[in-house]
Amino acid sequence: MLMPEEWRPEHKLFPHQVGFTCPPFDYCAGPTDFLRMAPETVGVHGWMLHVPDYAHGLDQRKQNFGMMEDFVHCMARNGVDAAGQVGSNWVHASGLGVEGIRQHCENLSEKYGVRFHMAGYAMVEALRAMNVEKVALNAAYHWPEWWQGTVDFLKEAGFDVLWAGNFHDQGWFDSQEEVNDHRWVFEGDLALKSFEYVAERAPEADAYLINGMCNFRSGSDGVPQRPLQLTRMLEDKLDKPVIGHDTALYWRIFKSLGLAPTSSQGRLLDSL
Repeated sequence: MLMPEEWRPEHKLFPHQVGFTCPPFDYCAGPTDFLRMAPETVGVHGWMLHVPDYAHGLDQRKQNFGMMEDFVHCMARNGVDAAGQVGSNWVHASGLGVEGIRQHCENLSEKYGVRFHMAGYAMVEALRAMNVEKVALNAAYHWPEWWQGTVDFLKEAGFDVLWAGNFHDQGWFDSQEEVNDHRWVFEGDLALKSFEYVAERAPEADAYLINGMCNFRSGSDGVPQRPLQLTRMLEDKLDKPVIGHDTALYWRIFKSLGLAPTSSQGRLLDSL
């Protein structure tokens, strides 16, 4: 006897089901972030990519780009309504370009009946929805090859990138190796300091961006927090929208579901 392949509404554990995937060897806070601010009708499941020899190379992202389809197919078979890919570098590493990524997401969505969104392209969609033209990028821990690819992708999408640089470029660390050694978890005060640095160099920006899965020890007892948890504070200080790739992905998934967060999370998510 075979299990049915089609999920009827009465079979689903939650009225709205969401799937997330993240790069290999990254314990991702995305599913937790999303679930904590979602209505009770939402359920979340994670699927970590597995590439045994993965070393965070852009070439490895390109080589394993087909795993995105594996992920969407798996989620579709499990009754998921929307699926999100965490990680801003996959879009530019693919070599498909902005329009190619848009079409790729659309093709997978139509093929499997699941709305599929990639963080890198969700940022483009979010900025367009907010009528943003000029941006500055807080590249956080990303080494040059990574964040320069993000800048090129944003430019190709039509945005004016006034300034971009990571924590080493900003002068908080003596070398990129020192940044890497933190494995994307940094002291809490660096969030505001780094954004103030970026804002001083690009005061004409319409919005300030941050990429990657950066964490700051700004929670109670020094628990790491993502830009999502800090957005309202940063926007109050800078008086501009502050958007991370993860935040843009959450916004895009909520939009696909026709839902909104149950709490205020900054200008982008509050626009839903």
